[in-house]
Amino acid sequence: MVKLIALYKHPENKEAFDQHYFETHAPLTAKIPGLRKMKVTRIVGSPMGGEGKYYLMCEMYYDSHEAMKAGMKSAEGKASGKDAMSFAGDLITFMIGEELDE
Repeated sequence: MVKLIALYKHPENKEAFDQHYFETHAPLTAKIPGLRKMKVTRIVGSPMGGEGKYYLMCEMYYDSHEAMKAGMKSAEGKASGKDAMSFAGDLITFMIGEELDE
């Protein structure tokens, strides 16, 4: 499994962010072809204390790098990316990971 990981820093207005993320962005993302599973985690703290650097993490699972790339190039993938940049472009960091415990 390959996953695209999106890490979001703390937004200024968490209520507005959550509303847009869960009511608009997540449903758009869920429609991406080839997406096997999407897990969203709210970061609630740091082991060192305090709220930590990140607010939210989304893990989007695909069967392969090729499936992920095809999904990102699809109309649904482009719509999700465009939406992410419109409401969280300055907050978001993307990474690609490979599951090791398969």
